[in-house]
Order: sequence, then C-alpha cells, then structure tokens
Amino acid sequence: MFLKKIITFLFSAIIFAVNAPLIAQTPTTFILMPPIAKKIPQTFEKFGDTRVDDYFWLREKTNSDVIDYLKAENAYTDSVIGHLKPFQETLYKDMLSRIKETDDNVPYFKAGYWYNSRTEMGKQYSIYTRRKGTLEANEEIVLDGNELAKGQKFMAIGTMAVSRDNKWLAYSVDFTGFRQYTLQFKNLETGELLADKIERVTSIAWANDNKTIFYVVEDATTKRSDKFYRHRLGGSGEKNDVMLYEEKDELYGIGVDSTRDNAYIILSTESSETSEQRLISADKPDATFTVYQARKENVKYSIDHHDKHFLIVTNDTGRNYRLVKTPASATADKKTWKELIAHRKDVKLDGVDVFKDFFVAVEKKAGLPQLRVYDMKSMKPHSMAFPEAAYDASPGQNAEFATKLYRFNYGSLVTPNSVFDYDVTKRERILKKQQPVLGGYKPDEYAVERINAKAKDGTLIPISLVYKKALRQAGTPQPTLLYAYGSYGISMPLGFRSSRLALLDRGMIYAIAHIRGGGEMGKQWHDDGKMMKKMNTFTDFIAASEHMINKQYSQSAKLVIQGGSAGGLLMGAVTNLRPDLFKAVVSQVPFVDVMNTMLDATLPLTVGEYLEWGNPNQEKAYKYMRSYSPYENLKKGGYPAMLVETSLNDSQVMYWEPAKYVAKLRTLKTDSNPLLLKTNLDAGHGGASGRYDYLKEIAFTYSFVLSQVGITN
Repeated sequence: MFLKKIITFLFSAIIFAVNAPLIAQTPTTFILMPPIAKKIPQTFEKFGDTRVDDYFWLREKTNSDVIDYLKAENAYTDSVIGHLKPFQETLYKDMLSRIKETDDNVPYFKAGYWYNSRTEMGKQYSIYTRRKGTLEANEEIVLDGNELAKGQKFMAIGTMAVSRDNKWLAYSVDFTGFRQYTLQFKNLETGELLADKIERVTSIAWANDNKTIFYVVEDATTKRSDKFYRHRLGGSGEKNDVMLYEEKDELYGIGVDSTRDNAYIILSTESSETSEQRLISADKPDATFTVYQARKENVKYSIDHHDKHFLIVTNDTGRNYRLVKTPASATADKKTWKELIAHRKDVKLDGVDVFKDFFVAVEKKAGLPQLRVYDMKSMKPHSMAFPEAAYDASPGQNAEFATKLYRFNYGSLVTPNSVFDYDVTKRERILKKQQPVLGGYKPDEYAVERINAKAKDGTLIPISLVYKKALRQAGTPQPTLLYAYGSYGISMPLGFRSSRLALLDRGMIYAIAHIRGGGEMGKQWHDDGKMMKKMNTFTDFIAASEHMINKQYSQSAKLVIQGGSAGGLLMGAVTNLRPDLFKAVVSQVPFVDVMNTMLDATLPLTVGEYLEWGNPNQEKAYKYMRSYSPYENLKKGGYPAMLVETSLNDSQVMYWEPAKYVAKLRTLKTDSNPLLLKTNLDAGHGGASGRYDYLKEIAFTYSFVLSQVGITN
C-alpha cells in the first residue's frame, strides 16, 4: 500500500512538473513549488550608484519564457488558494445577489432626445439608447456594448459624442486593455458604419456644421496625447484629416472639448503644473486656433463661455484656484478680469459648471466636496447641504445649457449612490434614482466614522471607516482592510459599493486613509506628498495604521492593506518600511519599479511624471527616489502575506513591474507567508471589462483578504 502511494505521488509530480515541482498538502490537494525566475543580471550606473537588475529580461513581452513564467505564477497562485474557490464562488454569488442585473440609469435630455443606458441580465456590457422628444417614444439603440464585445476577450468604450444634428455618433473602442482606442462613426438614422477609422484617439469634439470633428491622438510608444487634427466625415487623407497642432514638449499632453453652450472648441495643453488653451468658434471649424493666454510656468487655467464672457478658473494667485470673469476675446488682458470667487487657503476650487442662468462651483473643504450655486445676475451664492458627516458629491450628467435643473450624484460609505436633480430656483432636490441594493440592505445597520491620525510632523491625517454595528465591539480589535492611494492630488471618493458588504457582513472594518499626496485637503495636501516630500505619503499611511491599532479598531494580526497603481507603490514602500505592521498586503497593478521606469523616457507616460515624482536624471531627485523605490529596497527578512495582481496589457504600469518585484522578493523573504502573483492575460490597468468578470475578480481578491484574517465562510 505504501509503495502504491509513492508511485501515485511520483506520477502526479511528473504530470505537474511542466510548470513546477509539487509537494503534497492533503491527499486531494497539491501545492506547486513557487516558480523561480531565471536571473540574467543587467547593471545600471548613475551618479556613482550601481544597480543590478536580475529580472530586467521580464519586460520582453514577446519572449515565450516571459509568458511561461507568468502562467507558472498563475498556476502557483491557483494551487495555493485553490481551496478557496468555493468561498470565491460564495462571495461572487453574494455580490451578484445585491445587484439589479436588468436595470436602467437615469435618462438625460440633450438636443431633443432623452439619452440613457441600461443593462440586461446575463449581459456583460451596457446598452446605450435614446428616445426622441419624450420618454414614451420608441427606443433607438445608439450603441450596444455586448455587440461590440462579441468574439473579444476585452472591450472598453472610450468616448461617445453625437453631432449637433443628432445624426452621427462618434465613438471609440479598445479591444486589448492597453487603452488605445479606435474612433469610428455611425449613422444613427440608418445604422451604417462609415469606413472612417482613426487609431489611438484620446479626445474629440464636434463642430456645429455636423461634418467636422476635431480629435487628439497619442504617440504609439509613449502614449502621450500630442497631435491635434481636424477630420471631415466620409474619408481620410490630407483633405479629410489635417493636423492643426503638435505639442513637442514631453511634459505636456493635449485634449479637446467644447463649451456646454456649443459656442467654442477648446484645445487644452497642460502638464501637471502649467496649462495653455487655444480656441475657435464652433461655427467656424476652418478658423485658426488662437492661444488665449500663453503658458506661464506653474500657472494653470481653464476657460468656459457664457454670453459674450469667459469664466476662467485659475491658480495665478494661489494654489487652490480662484474664478474670474472677462469679456470674450482671443487675448487675455488681466485688466479686464473681474474676480467672482477669490482664492481661499482652506477651500479648493476644483472647477465650475456653467449654465445660462447660473453656475455651480465644485469645491473641496475639510476633505469633503461642496457644491455652491451662483445666480448669474446677482452673483449671490447658496450652498447645497448634505446630511452625512462623510460623503461623496459630484456633478452628474448635465448636457443642456438652458436649464433650471442641476444634476448631481451623492452617496456615502453607507448610502447607495444616488442621482438628484436640483431646482436652483426653488432650491429643492428631486431624487431621480438610488442604486438598488437587493437582499434587504439597511443603511442604519452600518456606521461611518471619521477619525484623525497624527503624522510624524504633527499633521492630522483623516481616516474614513465603515463597519456593521452588530459585529462591532468597541475596544475590541477587529479584522480591517485599510485602503489608500495618495498621489496626483486625487481624492479618494467616499462612495458606496455593494460588493463591500461581503466584507462588512463578515465582520471586517473597511477604512480609507486620506494621506498626503492626494487632494482631499486642498492643493497643498498634494504638494506635501509629491516630489521631494513623497516620503510623507508613506509615513502618513504608517501613522494611520498605527492609529487604527492604538485605538483598538484593529491589530497587526488582523490588519490587511490595499492599494493600486500609485497606491501599489505605497503598498511596496510601507511594507519595506514596516513589514511587522501588517498581516497581509493586496497590491494591484503596482508601480514598484520606480527607478527603471522613470529612467526610461521611451516608456508610456514617463516624462510627464517627472512633475509628480521628480526627474531621476537629476542627482538629488535620483537619490531621493532611490531611497523609497520598492523594488530596489527589498531586503532579506520576513514579509506579510502578499497578493500582487496585474494585467498583461496594462498601459499605465507595465506588467513586468509587479512580475519583477515578486521574482526578486521570492529570493529574499525568510517567512512562510504566501507571496502570490496573479496576472490577467487578457486585460489592462482596470482589470476585466465585463461587469460579471469584474465581480469575479473582486471575489477572488476578497477571498484572499478574508482568509488571511481567518474568515472563510
């Protein structure tokens, strides 16, 4: 009998040896040994510093050895947590049961039509529709994402815009996940697709003649939006596609849009710190675009139009922006500027929504969004009040210029996302729809708290958290998932996700740390967490984690942390700094190979990022970035359990960054905690494109998170 078992085991080992050797875990489950990536040392020297990269070869995407390695890592991950598949299925069904699968969004009115999108049970993608005149009119299918996705492993719609006469639809689509979109044109009266196809389009705007469209394309290698064209419907070539502008400064990208009143086409050129805008009348598509105000370093501005005047949001007098009004002209004369909203140190003006009789200032104060309505004649403002201490509010779909209603979105960590129409005259809000949450969800069964951690320099770092009341015992450490991002001045929204209930209903606290580098507390909050102050981002997160532990919300043995993209850099940095502080780490599409990426100007997006991280071709910046880059600062020792997720066709953070990170860490970690790499071979930066596939990815991630804190049912 013993010999028979040995023979059976050896036979199984031979079968699995294609990927890796085996060890037995149970009589029915085998765990593959982790793949060991080969080392091909490559040496880099700069400013007297020598870096040896053993895994630089993993960036060779067409090398079959690279794909084999990624597949072997996937097989290893499946073998280690394969026993969680029933739990993953339970989580998926749990999440799916909360969703109304056949559902309609709220229609919006534009140029005589009611536009909408809807989903149907069993279908992965939205269906975009319209009805002429009234909601009772016959439905027209504008675009069906499910039809576009047939035969494709990935499908994402980039932009959609209908011509002024309602006849032509311009839309772009990506079938790889690399975010390179092809622009096409559809006759909405006949359903005919034109032969016109334009590659790598990033933004578009229709002229008022219904046959001219302006578009921006990106460079095929660097993915920087750098060329601006005018296109005539019905063909291609010099007569139909004319390049009007090329931005050659690699710090800048460009984009095109039109004002809500359809008066102007505006071409924006901007870096993260400086901007410049060109414009023409939308009635004169053959006119020459004229610079409104030439770029001035560290000054940004954006133009909107209202009744022979421009409204300009600018940071010319302060980092948090102000609003001015001036007669519309092709040149900027500050002597004509009239200030409508002054710069404020404690309030950031994110932008304005301009309409015929009013405008709405979209602001941020004390880490929370504010919406203030201004009457165009009196310029007297009033603010919308929101009922919760921590929430998210943002502009909705507002297509019409002449309207008395302002649409906005509202939600919180416990309030399902809601769409409101606000009557600016009556100062009344009308709830148009609240996201259905099936399964008997009751918001009052959950609690939201807003607490503050003290950073190393004494700065208070806000933390938002939510939990189920019945499962919370004050003073008792609880399993916790702490999320953060902390880059580019991006604020983490406090919106609702029904999928999160899978954590809360199983006894977890979900928390968001609003660390510096983000934009929650104004522009200075961003400034204090970028460039030569980037370390604040990491120490803020550590302070937030320690605060959660000290206040007995959690403990190290129950604390899981999560971040993606630049938030993945955060995960790598804090894990290197304090590996003892966390039970487990989920790092998604992580930017962890900072030095190699930022020193390679041929990679997508690199040069423009100098203004966020620093230029490593400058010695001071190089040494500072070198001090925190996760890949370079891995060292021998113990690490938390780790799940690293990436996608082969990621255009923002190349797949090889997390792959190299995992390969190197395998040779250094001295603990027995799992280190798992999961690569989606058919997607990009955002993961799976279909809504059901996306839920399955969340279920996979959450099964790992929950299992690490002992919850598997």
